[in-house]
Amino acid sequence: MRDRLRQITEAAVAAAITTGQLAVQDVPPVIIDRPRDKAFGDWSANIAMVLAKQAKKRPLEIAELLAALLAENCDIVAAVEVAPPGFINFRLATPYLTDAVKEIIRLGPEFGKNQAGAGERVQIEFVSANPTGPLHVGHGRWAAVGDALANVMTAAGYKIEREFYVNDFGNQMALFGVSVAARYAQLFGIDEALPEQGYHGAYVTDIAQEIADNEGEKYLKLPAAERHDIFRRHAEEQVIEHIKRVLESFGVVFDIWFSERSLHEAGVIDQVINRLRDSGHVFEQDGAVWLRTTDFGDDKDRVIIRENGQLTYFAADIAYHEDKFERGFDRVINIWGADHHGYVARMKAATSALGYDPDKLEIIIGQLVNLFREGEPLRMSKRTGEMVTFEELLAEVGPDVARYLFLTRSTDSSVDFDIELAKRQSQDNPVYYVQYAHARISSILRRAAERGVALPVAGVADGSLLVEPAELELIKHLLSLRETIEDAALLRAPYRLTKYAEETAAAFHAFYVQCRVITTDEALTQARLTLVQATQIVIKNTLTLIGVSAPERM
Repeated sequence: MRDRLRQITEAAVAAAITTGQLAVQDVPPVIIDRPRDKAFGDWSANIAMVLAKQAKKRPLEIAELLAALLAENCDIVAAVEVAPPGFINFRLATPYLTDAVKEIIRLGPEFGKNQAGAGERVQIEFVSANPTGPLHVGHGRWAAVGDALANVMTAAGYKIEREFYVNDFGNQMALFGVSVAARYAQLFGIDEALPEQGYHGAYVTDIAQEIADNEGEKYLKLPAAERHDIFRRHAEEQVIEHIKRVLESFGVVFDIWFSERSLHEAGVIDQVINRLRDSGHVFEQDGAVWLRTTDFGDDKDRVIIRENGQLTYFAADIAYHEDKFERGFDRVINIWGADHHGYVARMKAATSALGYDPDKLEIIIGQLVNLFREGEPLRMSKRTGEMVTFEELLAEVGPDVARYLFLTRSTDSSVDFDIELAKRQSQDNPVYYVQYAHARISSILRRAAERGVALPVAGVADGSLLVEPAELELIKHLLSLRETIEDAALLRAPYRLTKYAEETAAAFHAFYVQCRVITTDEALTQARLTLVQATQIVIKNTLTLIGVSAPERM
């Protein structure tokens, strides 16, 4: 709808220029938005105000000129109105709306999809937790955001690949191996100290116990260095497999699990540094090797090789991002936690130094999840006395609730997650509210079948009978799914889908209260059942995009 209104408005502007009614050389893109107040119509354009200075006419005069041209050539709107200081407001034609209900049913699961992304190939990297322990609740939020964004962008015509970057190299991984080795030795009565900077969580003992159960004492006699390396590999594999299982239970499956270690073992990082050195972007100072990121907007230059000869994490990240672009992605999107905020400028600078357009690297920085139970902050797990893991949260509230609530806020806002509210089946719980609307629709359709009412065929039901305000408002809302998906994809804002889902449920509930569906009038019943079916499709399509189920019974 928005695209069609944009096209006919652009055509009206072109016609006014051709006939000499409007003296304009440079026509900017026409923007079509929804008025905040429904009294001003269904859609609105501000092009008259945009063109006023260039055309040397008052905005109202231009708006009236364009409105007259639009009224002559537009069969999808009932009225084109002008409002000060120069808005052009559109009211959609009822026949267009009622015919569109049939289109929703015809397209079914395809309804709402579009080609805004024009086939652009995009990689989305998200979660990317270190394989040194369980996922925390914040990782769960980024799993929900990344996966929903991938779904939404796919629906908007992008070609998406999901990737998890495994930080499986460096000192933290070595400490992890030493920590597991110490716990393993302790299981057999050997007093081996855990490193002070090592990993002390209960899960480390669990990993050691699993190794002991499977392998027995055979590693106790090995030299320390060899034993530590074996336990690092064992522990890493176990943690990664555990992370995969938890994410899969959440409905998140990655296309690629990329190993940082592979970059080191293949010598790729050294090769990238040498190329940067050859291009004049690398220098040595105080015994370290630096990348001159200040040439590309960073506030200071960054170390890539320390004085002791060790590569920094930044050096590996540079090589990793070159690998991304070398794989042919048109755009790469990273979803990072709030603790990475200071990392954005240097990564953009490195992208420029590598010779790529920094605007093709998008970094989404997200805020934290604050856990509550009945309004009280929840700090520790009762089971372990440590942080509440994402797996524990999932076990208590389930994947549907977790995904939905993680997606109710923009990524630049923190999420307050009350576990008891999340479990509550009431109108206060937004995911229950939306799912209940879908279940109620299923109930209506079952009840119609039980009463012998034939379910309608979309092409046969008489849509012209849908004239009640609640019916028309619901139809208008259903038709905006396409624009909602397009905006959510272009703005990287999957949270718009939860807002849309709740608005759809509210519009349906208003319709259900004001318009009896199964009536003594067979034709009206068929028309309203068609609208009910269309609503079910839209709710299900919306929930599917955010990875939430659409139950038929609750």
